[in-house]
Amino acid sequence: MPTLSTLLHSGPVHVLAYGTLLGSQFYQSFIGGVMAYKALPRPQFSQLQQKIFPVYFTLQTVLPAVLLLTHPSMSTTSLINPSSPYFYNTGLPLLVVLGASLANLAVISPATTKVMRERKIQETKEGKKYYDEGPKSERMAALNKKFGAMHGVSGLVNLIGLLATGWYGVILGNKIRW
Repeated sequence: MPTLSTLLHSGPVHVLAYGTLLGSQFYQSFIGGVMAYKALPRPQFSQLQQKIFPVYFTLQTVLPAVLLLTHPSMSTTSLINPSSPYFYNTGLPLLVVLGASLANLAVISPATTKVMRERKIQETKEGKKYYDEGPKSERMAALNKKFGAMHGVSGLVNLIGLLATGWYGVILGNKIRW
């Protein structure tokens, strides 16, 4: 019978961190975000995402670091050293997830938020929402295009992180012996 002291070992922490990482990525990408988009009016959806994304991207950045630090059978040094035999099949997918999440947290998300603020200012100047029917001003059309591009890049980077997490899951699963 496992006890609470079992959690002091790196193996259970590693597996729980992996499950949290994959579960949160899958949920936010394919369930929570999609359902919120369908259920909420556009302004409320936007407010919700602005609150969720910093927490989500922080979690997605911390968890791969935890996985690198708690791998039960290899040292962190052997996982991040490209000359190590463990780098390509274990360390690299975790570094890809870490890099993708860090890019979203530190660069892409702030840039997207900046465009959203600029769009809000433009809405005030024009007296109409960015999503209102009818022709858009050149400035609003440019901001909408820029937002779409930033959102697309963020989604692609997030998908790369999710695929790398899955890649690592297959590697981790192949190491489990029953």
